[in-house]
Amino acid sequence: MDTMQDRVEPLNRLLRGELSAVETYEQAMESVRTQDCARELERIHVEHQEAVGMLREQIRQFGGIADEGSGAWGLWAQAVEGTATLFGESVALKALKEGEEHGLKEYQAIMNDPTLRPEFKQLLTERLHLRQKEHIDTLTRCISTLH
Repeated sequence: MDTMQDRVEPLNRLLRGELSAVETYEQAMESVRTQDCARELERIHVEHQEAVGMLREQIRQFGGIADEGSGAWGLWAQAVEGTATLFGESVALKALKEGEEHGLKEYQAIMNDPTLRPEFKQLLTERLHLRQKEHIDTLTRCISTLH
């Protein structure tokens, strides 16, 4: 039998991804020197912080307990980004883009969950999923300005 925590696990998986993104962008912002890209990274960082808040609220509304940390995915993402920043802006931005693409796949998978509450599906469709796509487009533009 499913427990409440089992039902919110997909949301906690998204939350861990967003927490990881917050941590990773904090790390990447220190290495990106191109002013326009640095501003975009700050904006994306804030949007990931907002997503953390929205997901935590949804989990609470479902009666679940929101995860506090990013878990193993966060450690891996930070290690990848940390290594990428050593090789310059372009590599760091490409690592961020790969993380955003992974996040987009996570959102798409959860959006297909038939047990998802309609109001949360709407939040996913109208805000969080769209932001992921916008982040990918923004990072693609930043990468192209460096070449």
